[in-house]
Amino acid sequence: MPVYVTSSWWIVAVLITLVYGGIVQTRLALGPSAYLLAFVFAVLLYASVLVHELAHSVVARWYGLPVRRIVLYVLGGVSEIDREAPTPGREFWIAFSGPLLSLVLAAGAYGLARLADPFTVTGELLFQLWIANLLVGVFNLLPGLPLDGGRLLRAGVWKLTGRPHTAGVVAAWGGRILALGVAALPFLLAWSAGTTPGPWAVAWGLFLAGFMWLGAGEALRNAWVRSRVPGLRARELARPAVVVTADLPLARADAMLREAGAEAVVVADSAGTPISVMHPAAAEAISDARRAWVPVSDVARALTEYSRVPAGEEGEELLERLVRHPLPEYLVVEEDGGVFGVLRASDVNAAMTGRGRS
Repeated sequence: MPVYVTSSWWIVAVLITLVYGGIVQTRLALGPSAYLLAFVFAVLLYASVLVHELAHSVVARWYGLPVRRIVLYVLGGVSEIDREAPTPGREFWIAFSGPLLSLVLAAGAYGLARLADPFTVTGELLFQLWIANLLVGVFNLLPGLPLDGGRLLRAGVWKLTGRPHTAGVVAAWGGRILALGVAALPFLLAWSAGTTPGPWAVAWGLFLAGFMWLGAGEALRNAWVRSRVPGLRARELARPAVVVTADLPLARADAMLREAGAEAVVVADSAGTPISVMHPAAAEAISDARRAWVPVSDVARALTEYSRVPAGEEGEELLERLVRHPLPEYLVVEEDGGVFGVLRASDVNAAMTGRGRS
């Protein structure tokens, strides 16, 4: 699977190099080489994040879920899995695999660090990798989306209630509560110590909290949208269509639409095989004076091998097909190959978001 490293990674790499480089100089007295060691640590840290994401991806693929890619960015990484887990148990193991492997890496680094001289380059790197992987593992187990712990919470609520939508909403609100806690943490720590919070601690807390709040909000919207997936049915969403020949004038096609009470025009070849679908916007752009002689083939979009959708397809199966092969419209066909109607992507989006179709 492809792995993409965004340019934002360099922001964190530079910050780690500058901040941690100064710490290394104090601890090991390496001089300018301390910054090279700090950069190596930044690379190893993101390698650990990559291993964390690989764990998610491997388990997802084990369960038959397609993984598009892994992306590493400023705050970590994400495995882009094309489908939702079909059961709460699989959701649990896909989510838990990442933090589990991070904690295994932390334990391994800790064990090796105990064997190494702490005042050497090797000992220093192992110590920092132990701390970093421990933090990554524990932080990701916090119960709120978009963290892995939020997916664990979702799996648990899903198992208890049998309602994945409700589980997603609970996990998303858990993420929002966590975001508020992260924003307040620098102030609470300073208050408990009888001091004022440092500007860097406040800035970092607000930045991380903002990321978590936005992620939780997106998860909340997704949960609401996903609740509509079971109601998607190709037969119900398809617009009734008339089948015409390629040379039929637009004016005649308009009349056939009115007579049949249809909303779409499918163009067929001389053998009666559908080859294209009339593009509504292109057809509307043709003036009344020209509609009497402009053929429908001039304002039609060709069908592809992925344009046909079985009329009986619905729910997750239908959505997966449309996501895998995104097109502006699809030809909905019966089992015998007969044309049932035309399914527009805009109508599916309207059904998913609760808006009426135009």
